[in-house]
Amino acid sequence: MKVRATSKYLRVSPQKARLVIDLIRGKPVGEAISVLRFTNKRITHEIEKTLNSAISNAEQTNENVDVDDLVVAEAYVNEGPRSKRIRPAPMGRAYRYQRRTSHVTVVVDDGKP
Repeated sequence: MKVRATSKYLRVSPQKARLVIDLIRGKPVGEAISVLRFTNKRITHEIEKTLNSAISNAEQTNENVDVDDLVVAEAYVNEGPRSKRIRPAPMGRAYRYQRRTSHVTVVVDDGKP
């Protein structure tokens, strides 16, 4: 039974979030949480909240699910909308830059139909 949780509009670039998501994909839930706690990146707190939400969703949909058997079946990051900003530059010019956002999705599975 696959259960999903999504966090949207996170203020981090998708490239940086994918570095952390790749660490937990395919691992048991307990091991994934411990990896996230000891990884020194800013996005790990938000990904841990998303993973805990997926675990809670699994418990809500099926009362007799064992949390120790859950595995991170899928975990991926999609790009969200970009905010376009302007930075002052020399001689009256302006440089444009983009603030990127991410949508993080975590799917947990117990391996049973």
